[in-house]
Amino acid sequence: MFHIAFTFVFLYLLWRFVLPLPVGRGWRVFISILLLVVSKVHWINDALYGNMWSFEAPYSFALFVGWLFCACVLLFFFVLLGDGLLLLVWLIRGRQTRNCIAPWVAPVAMILAVVTSIIGVGNAVRVPDVKHIEVPIADLPASLDGFRVVQLTDTHISRLFPETWVNEVVARTNALSPDLILFTGDFIDGTVGDRIADVAPLANLRARFGVLGIPGNHEYYFDYTQWRERLAALGIQLIENSHVELPLGDAGLTIVGVTDAAASGYGFSGPDLDVALRGAHKTWPIVLMSHRPEGALDNAKAGVDLQLSGHTHGGMIAGLNHLGKFANQGYVSGLYDVGGMRLYVSNGTALWMGFPIRLGVPAEITEFTLRVAVATRRGVDGE
Repeated sequence: MFHIAFTFVFLYLLWRFVLPLPVGRGWRVFISILLLVVSKVHWINDALYGNMWSFEAPYSFALFVGWLFCACVLLFFFVLLGDGLLLLVWLIRGRQTRNCIAPWVAPVAMILAVVTSIIGVGNAVRVPDVKHIEVPIADLPASLDGFRVVQLTDTHISRLFPETWVNEVVARTNALSPDLILFTGDFIDGTVGDRIADVAPLANLRARFGVLGIPGNHEYYFDYTQWRERLAALGIQLIENSHVELPLGDAGLTIVGVTDAAASGYGFSGPDLDVALRGAHKTWPIVLMSHRPEGALDNAKAGVDLQLSGHTHGGMIAGLNHLGKFANQGYVSGLYDVGGMRLYVSNGTALWMGFPIRLGVPAEITEFTLRVAVATRRGVDGE
């Protein structure tokens, strides 16, 4: 479906962008070939290397290819927007006015696509800032008031987010001196052999109660069994449809983790909250790690107090991020109240290198401070 969609993108740009350009035939042929290759870059990667998720090229070239793809996508949207504007002008002012504006659509769309993609890719690959959030939880024991959790998610460690970038993320995380670090999936893109040096700094993560995590969908794309072993060697305890109990004085916290929906397609068990909660302490607050935000209402009914998720990357582009809600049961970014349960959907610490762009939706390292809730809200609302 992905490749079919970008075949349409190429054909539309050929018709509405390339053909109207005031340039010679040679330039039109060159631009057409360039757009075809860029729109099919993931298909080419899949054909050459067996998957479309990890582009094993030097950093500078991977960055350049990522920028070209983002520029192609934005060009499509700007040309589409321009065509909508031309239709509106034709309906309101007539054909003559439309014909005066039409020659400007292609060059203006190209300039906008180039500029915004440069800004967006630059935003995407920078080391994220820390976002501080206080989360009120009903019936939180007083001994847990002020307990600090750092969420890392969707780091997508790859050629575009290499060892140097990971080192800086680890340093910023450790500087917070958290009580607990929770990693909600999509650690990597690439095989253990390709990423062994890039993921090494994760071993330096430090927290009072250690580092717990769950797999995201991308771990299953690259031999999850090997990655599970490697992450364990780095000191990251993966919780798969299970839980870990953290006693704190006369109370405690239950950390629950479920697998990703992609697991069943690769011979592993899919997410099962009932199994994960089996034997858990009945009165302690429950924090759930679920890579995808979907199913939040069912999780709330099961007694979860706080759900931490990622996967959506926050929608990546302001305005267009609302499209992500359709694929994620209405949850795309920020803090929600779902049936009295707090759900936080992170924008992600990074994102997939295949579409590395952020415009108005920054990446984040998220620090949560748990607080005793004054009152329990009901309903659903997001920030």
